[in-house]
Amino acid sequence: MKRAALLAENDPPAILSVTTAVPRFRLDQADVVRAAMQVFDRERSEIERLMPVFENAGVVTRYSCVPMEWYFQSHGWRERNERYLANAVELLESATRQALEQAGRKPDDIAAVVVASTTGIATPSLDALLLNRMKLPSTILRLPIFGLGCAGGVIGLSHAAALARTVPDGDVLFLAVELCSVTFRRSDMSKSNIIGAALFGDGAAAMVIGRPGSSGLRLGPAGMQTWPDSLRVMGWDVEDDGLGVLFSRDIPTLVREEMRAAADSFLARCGISAGDLAGYICHPGGVKVLDALEQAFSLPQGTMAEAREILRAYGNMSAVTVLFVLQRTMQRGLSGRHLMSALGPGFSAGFQIIEG
Repeated sequence: MKRAALLAENDPPAILSVTTAVPRFRLDQADVVRAAMQVFDRERSEIERLMPVFENAGVVTRYSCVPMEWYFQSHGWRERNERYLANAVELLESATRQALEQAGRKPDDIAAVVVASTTGIATPSLDALLLNRMKLPSTILRLPIFGLGCAGGVIGLSHAAALARTVPDGDVLFLAVELCSVTFRRSDMSKSNIIGAALFGDGAAAMVIGRPGSSGLRLGPAGMQTWPDSLRVMGWDVEDDGLGVLFSRDIPTLVREEMRAAADSFLARCGISAGDLAGYICHPGGVKVLDALEQAFSLPQGTMAEAREILRAYGNMSAVTVLFVLQRTMQRGLSGRHLMSALGPGFSAGFQIIEG
């Protein structure tokens, strides 16, 4: 027991696998543009003025758990959440089975599971539903996380890494799933809903985080920054027929002006600086946010190529997106120390150091 405790303290958790899954309906942005002109009322919305948003979003394709015709109909809370539950569990199971196989692990090897999701409600939680489908150990530690939005991929991973330090006799699953499609409300003519229609996609990701002594990319220190009086920058408003998306037009400006100082403060607490980093793994909230991130970190425009590629092929999948970026970065060879980050409701930033 003393040796296990010493390992947990001195040996950082390792990433054994990262896998992803998307639902079956593929949406081309050109088709979404045509649909948007029909769904949004031209007299009650600014759809005609905002049409360039679809072209400038940096999104070419994305995936949805519902077919295109679903967006032309009205739906209540119950139907939305039923769609969410059925598709979220299916996608998580697919990604988890891939992650276990890639890591060379069996369900019995998992000691804890963390699930981040903010686009639906599950009680019992998604991890409990998955436990029964996959025969995960009945003694598994379970941590469902709700409300982090786009930041959930990084902050959830940090919580999973912290758990991995306390369970030296097993591995930890970190899962994220977001089904932004089921939150679309055709009655909502707001600018935020139009922007969401131009950006959002669905997806899931799974990671196996190895017990102390495992080999792989190391998960180092983690941190958060929450800006005061920023609750209306990003989030959901609970409406009678679902969740209403909230975006502030000031997000790119906030990123450009505030992100570098927050990141530098976090790095300083870790005893390192931006000069010690080999690269960045960031959530691509949108093209303007990526431009602002590159400016904030004094990077040439286009440096965050993986993030731009994921945005182009999958859209903004909220918490899941940064894990797609991590997977692609790893596939291309991740070496050196990287800063992983994402922004979400709060208004908050999550930071996680990854050592290659």
